[in-house]
Amino acid sequence: MAIAKMQRLRVLALRQDAEQILRLLQRMGCVEITDHTAASETQDIVLKRPDASALTAARETMNSLQGALRLLKARVPGKKGLFRIRPEISEGQLFDDAAYASAKDLAAEANGCARSLAALNAEKLKLNAKREELAPWLPLDVPLTLTQTEHLCFRFGTLPAALPLSEAEAAVGELGTLYRASLDREAQYLLLVCHAEAEESALKALRELGWTRVVLRDCCGTAQATDAQLRARLEEIERERAEEDSRLNACAQRCEELYLALDRAGIELQREENRQKLAETEKTVYFEGWVSGEKWSALRGALDDFACAYEVSEPEESEYGEVPVQLKDNALTEPLNMVTEMYSLPAYGTLDPNPLMAPFFVLFYGIMMADMGYGLLMILAALVIRKKYKPKGGMGHFFMLLLECGVSTFLFGALTGGFFGDFLTQLVAMLRPGTTFALPKLFDPLDDIMAILIGSLCLGAVQIITGMAISFIEKCRRGKYLDALFEEVTWWIVFAGGALAVLGKTMLVLWFGCALVLLGPLVQGKGMGKLTGIFSSLYNHVTGYFSDVLSYSRLMALMLAGSVIAQVFNMLGTLPGSTVLFILIAMAGNALNFGLNLLSCYVHDLRLQCLEFFGKFYVDGGKPFRPLTYQTKYVDIE
Repeated sequence: MAIAKMQRLRVLALRQDAEQILRLLQRMGCVEITDHTAASETQDIVLKRPDASALTAARETMNSLQGALRLLKARVPGKKGLFRIRPEISEGQLFDDAAYASAKDLAAEANGCARSLAALNAEKLKLNAKREELAPWLPLDVPLTLTQTEHLCFRFGTLPAALPLSEAEAAVGELGTLYRASLDREAQYLLLVCHAEAEESALKALRELGWTRVVLRDCCGTAQATDAQLRARLEEIERERAEEDSRLNACAQRCEELYLALDRAGIELQREENRQKLAETEKTVYFEGWVSGEKWSALRGALDDFACAYEVSEPEESEYGEVPVQLKDNALTEPLNMVTEMYSLPAYGTLDPNPLMAPFFVLFYGIMMADMGYGLLMILAALVIRKKYKPKGGMGHFFMLLLECGVSTFLFGALTGGFFGDFLTQLVAMLRPGTTFALPKLFDPLDDIMAILIGSLCLGAVQIITGMAISFIEKCRRGKYLDALFEEVTWWIVFAGGALAVLGKTMLVLWFGCALVLLGPLVQGKGMGKLTGIFSSLYNHVTGYFSDVLSYSRLMALMLAGSVIAQVFNMLGTLPGSTVLFILIAMAGNALNFGLNLLSCYVHDLRLQCLEFFGKFYVDGGKPFRPLTYQTKYVDIE
């Protein structure tokens, strides 16, 4: 497999055909429209951006539908699963205008209900707060709006609760009269009635005792009358809230309509976003982009139906940094896209690493996990989810990779005789004391540690040499023959010479390899770089290859760790002496071990590929190919 060939596409078309051309490109899904400066001006032609009102409307529709879905999903009865079955529909169903309009009306109604509920809840909080404010004044049968008559002043306020009322009355004296409405732990609520001319003197005396004025706004009559009005309004609010809540529940019964509408809204939003990358005049539109080479012939035939001019060209090597990357892989290697994309896509014009990495990744994962029980769980989980939910994109890749790694885990589990560790051995020993049972195995992780370690290092050496071979081929393809000779061939000779020397065959090959190591910097270096290059080459390559190979000891370490932890939990399960408790404890422990190994094996496998393997040949920095296409999240198009 390789990276898909890309061609630069330029199209000039009539403005009246722009919508149809965009819909065609989106249906075919093979063109990524690139953004470029559209506000360029010549003597005769002014290029400008298209009107953005349609983009704004598409975003508003998308936001409305998303908000309504979040709101209504919480009201749909039943258990919420991790996955949702994606129904298959026709393109006509997806673009059914009547259904789309109905879904938008549903979203508008649901969002309107939500806004009404929010306003009612805010008003309810406000009214309850007002009632709490009025509560201390309920015993007072005086209009709260009363402040002054022709001769008298009425002032509401509070004094500290610990202050005796008699002391306050004595301070006021003949200037006025105090009436206490209520008393709580913090304050006493008072009404001061005094002659208008004595107001300042009375208030001055009270302020010395801690008087705080209270202003009661938005009141009608007495506190009791106002409170009755507030209670009536609160009851009305509860009825209105119940009505809005009932409307939302009714909307929630039609929640499924929003999934289809959201996918269509996403498609239309993507099309409008791409429309903004076009440049237009009064009569024409112009755009540039990248088209997949293998689909150009089909696109060309479709464009011929329009009155437009187009051209394609091969990107120059200097433009490779701008060219988007699309990986072409088969069903077995495509799941590794998630690993490659997590690291970085390969640069355009270089090598797709997935077909080369896939065997090693799956093999190493199986070695580290190495348990038939765990492998069966992975296989069953992947098959059931792929069969029932048919996940797409990254999730689809994940479960396909889980299936492949599950098969590898099962096979290596068969080689080591592991089935949830030694679960079957312990179970048989409990059911039939004195009986010895063990699954057949080729080797035991606990007994053959050195053999497994040597095997892990040998597998690491194979992958590293494979990476060097890929690098050698790529350098030769680019005409960098000296680099290939002194970087790869030289060290292959050193490795082979070292092996022959250890076996006692000959030292000549090793000496020849060492001579090439010294010769490389002398031939390729300049000035003092010839001398320093020798030491740099020796240090970097010797320590680099040694540490890289040593990193693969983690294959043995994780295999051993998983096996030991499983056996420890199985042994703990035997301590109570009950078969039922043994099964419960062993399964709980193995579930924990399985979850930890599932993640740790992936992380360490990923590290071996991205650091030890990719470091030998991989050129990263590619930009993903993002064509204008039908991107659906909730449905599949037949």
